[in-house]
Amino acid sequence: MDMEMNRNTGKWRVSVIVLASVLALAACGKKNNGQARPEPVVSVVTAQPGTVTVNTELTGRLKPIRESQVRARVAGILQKRLFTEGGYVKEGQPLFQIDNAPYMASLQSARATLATAQANAAKADADVMRYRPLVEANAISKQEFDQAIAQQRLAHAQIQSAKADIQQAQINLGYAYVRAPISGRIGKALVTEGALVGQTDVTQLALIQQTDTLYVDLTQTAAQAMQIRQDIAAGKMQTVDGAVEVAIKLDDGSEYPQKGRLLFTDMTVDESTGQVSVRAEIPNHDNMLLPGQFVRVEIPQAELTNAILVPQQAVTRGGAQGDSVTVVAPDGSLQPRNITIAEQQGTDWVVTAGLKTGDQVVVDGLSVVQLTGAKKVKTQPWQKQGAGADKSTNASAASAHSASEAVAASAVSASQAK
Repeated sequence: MDMEMNRNTGKWRVSVIVLASVLALAACGKKNNGQARPEPVVSVVTAQPGTVTVNTELTGRLKPIRESQVRARVAGILQKRLFTEGGYVKEGQPLFQIDNAPYMASLQSARATLATAQANAAKADADVMRYRPLVEANAISKQEFDQAIAQQRLAHAQIQSAKADIQQAQINLGYAYVRAPISGRIGKALVTEGALVGQTDVTQLALIQQTDTLYVDLTQTAAQAMQIRQDIAAGKMQTVDGAVEVAIKLDDGSEYPQKGRLLFTDMTVDESTGQVSVRAEIPNHDNMLLPGQFVRVEIPQAELTNAILVPQQAVTRGGAQGDSVTVVAPDGSLQPRNITIAEQQGTDWVVTAGLKTGDQVVVDGLSVVQLTGAKKVKTQPWQKQGAGADKSTNASAASAHSASEAVAASAVSASQAK
């Protein structure tokens, strides 16, 4: 606050100096037989046309590139948690252990069933081998031989069924160890030891997310997307070629140090919202960004050729004649100039018409010119600074310096005249 008061005090002092200098200059001018006043100094920027990228800023929520819910696939009592909450887990790593005693018993029962089926199959094979020569010699009926063949086939089918039961029992026994489906960061356990899981539904036990790369899903109004397409078709803009990089801004206004890339823009408008979906991919190797976080994304969508960037404080908006700036002519006179503004880019306006290469656009110092009523001015390059108050103070100080020189010159002339 003290710094702001010092700035305001300094600015007030400069204004007082300028006013006193102008009054003194006017008084001395009368005594010096109309001696010409020195020309005030204004700060200008030189218009330089170039290619300006048209950015669209959209807001979206971050989400992991891959996400997997860890669920219990068999019912049972949860016995152990085998991971550290919030840590990194690898694909296939055991996370939970469910009581596997019932599934061990099922496996043993299936193996016993297989042994029984194999014994029955051996007896059926022996019966068929014994009955074959007997039926050829008409010692037994053909019906008895057919029954032996059917028993043989049934016994072998029971072997296949028992093997399938064993495989199912082994799978269920393996599911008693709940393993990580993907690699990534795992959150907190959603159940504790002793809980009955998977009894009536597939119970979720934890959540794994891959956060080294994040997606951000955005939406853009169909009207904005259509306007850019129409401007490109009309030749006012050009499409952005190659891989499109995007800039990410955080909640505090700072820019994320790494650039993302645009993955796709949906070709269909959502009928319920009238918006178009856009997705970008953002690297997150240091895990600075978190899933679920809101961010703003600047997406370059087209390019303007022969556009000029002009500081916002140099432009008068919404006047009777529209948007305008003041240009210093080669002879030092000031000329108003109507301009056409396409969009805002940072602290600048993007001007597409009304200026030409080399035009000197006044940014600071017009207030002093209006105060003195000067018809011509001198120029100095405008320097962009951090605070607007500093720029105003510097411009006023420069004009005050010129006025002070004029006062001194007039005083000398007056002394010589006496």
